[in-house]
Amino acid sequence: METLTRLLVFMTLFSGLVSGFALQNLPITSFEEGYTQLFGDKNLFVHKDGKSVRLTLDERTGSGFVSNDLYLHGFFSASIKLPSDYSAGVVVAFYMSNGDMYEKNHDEIDFEFLGNIRGKEWRIQTNIYGNGSTHLGREERYNLWFDPTEDFHQYSILWSDSHIIFFVDNVPIREVKRTASMGGDFPSKPMSLYTTIWDGSKWATNGGKYGVNYKYAPYIARFSDLVLHGCPVDPIEQFPRCDEGAAVDIRAAQEITPSQRKKMDVFRRKHMTYSYCYDRTRYKVALSECVVNPAEAQRLRVYDPVTFGGIPRRHRNGKHRSKRSRVDGTESI
Repeated sequence: METLTRLLVFMTLFSGLVSGFALQNLPITSFEEGYTQLFGDKNLFVHKDGKSVRLTLDERTGSGFVSNDLYLHGFFSASIKLPSDYSAGVVVAFYMSNGDMYEKNHDEIDFEFLGNIRGKEWRIQTNIYGNGSTHLGREERYNLWFDPTEDFHQYSILWSDSHIIFFVDNVPIREVKRTASMGGDFPSKPMSLYTTIWDGSKWATNGGKYGVNYKYAPYIARFSDLVLHGCPVDPIEQFPRCDEGAAVDIRAAQEITPSQRKKMDVFRRKHMTYSYCYDRTRYKVALSECVVNPAEAQRLRVYDPVTFGGIPRRHRNGKHRSKRSRVDGTESI
């Protein structure tokens, strides 16, 4: 009876992440309070305020940190400023995973930032895995409507039992709805939050054509406004501990307002460069959750093929400004 009561509380709480919620109202978690260094020795530096972190990649190693707690659903966010100049082969990752606990059937929700050669812009890749379904990559790639090396921008993951939504500066850029046919491919086990920088020379830029050039090192990624707003999981009982202060209404959290959905549609139309749903080289038949849009499929054909290699575990060691289109439906000047 006690377990059932706690489950009902868990499912009915989580109030706060309603559609159009204000990011600035969510509590910022200090590094000491919420995180532990994962690897990188002195390549991780915590600023005096305790709320800003610098990760460095050099010839010796990358670096990274991980949340102290496991979480089952919630909102996870960071403001990130990416390395400038030549950054080919560099990968900055902000993601959730339980790979250390479930090596053969892990879950994962990824934001990966892929560096580029001088004069070319950083790209974002999002992906999800569930229950070790790494053979079924669900990658999407995008350009951005701003230069992510000039200032901090907020990148966020909303994860509920039925939805995953990726945000950039509070604009939803991707929504993954859980379908019955996905089965265990939808992330459903408690995960930690990871933040890393590492050498992805074998695949990150043009399928490995351009690798990291350490002549331009050190590569420095900066992080602030770290948000862990969800239900931490008791490591012994394996049950989420939710209180009203940290809770979010799961049923409301997955709702995207008409205004947000318009911005998401504009973003995807103007900035998405790859989607697994249209990759007929990898999938002769689109995966079951894909909603195929013929016009979108035709548009994405103009982009070069994307190579996805064997991506190592993130924590194993380790410009010219062009006119952009806004995501509010209007064109930039």
